[in-house]
Amino acid sequence: MAEQLTTSAEALRLFFTDDIYLVRTEDVAAPLVTAVPAAPAPEIAPATVFKYLGKNQKNVLILVNDSENDVSSESGRELLRNLVKAMQLTANDFALLNYFNYSHVKFEELSTFFSSTLVLAFGVSPAQLGLIDQPQHSIGTQGEIKLVFTGRLDLLSADQEGKKKLWSSLKQFTF
Repeated sequence: MAEQLTTSAEALRLFFTDDIYLVRTEDVAAPLVTAVPAAPAPEIAPATVFKYLGKNQKNVLILVNDSENDVSSESGRELLRNLVKAMQLTANDFALLNYFNYSHVKFEELSTFFSSTLVLAFGVSPAQLGLIDQPQHSIGTQGEIKLVFTGRLDLLSADQEGKKKLWSSLKQFTF
């Protein structure tokens, strides 16, 4: 690592933007000491620690929103198992997170932490993630990340039309 100590006046001007005056002690009766107030350090929010299932090897983030279960009801879990199996994904390929426990977290933090290329959101709306609205069951994008928003798993399991629309979108993904 290069030496970071400098006495170059040009370099120091970049760091010290306030005027500095030199007062000789023989010009004043007593030495003058003036403390320059330092700007308070910006507060850095602690990084969120996420508790999730899976190993996320293919950077697929699956969000569920269930206040009563870790993932969903039995019918909702069965639907999710069928969807990931049909997409030829295993638990090693995705991260499954119950967003109910992290409702303060926005899309940027999630996508950065999980390095997502695809986000499947069951019962989590774009607005909750701080994104613009988009139609359910369809593929949207945020930068390079593909997004699919749909209803809660337990409700979707009984919605035949919703499942058909969702599957029509999901079968476009190959892993």
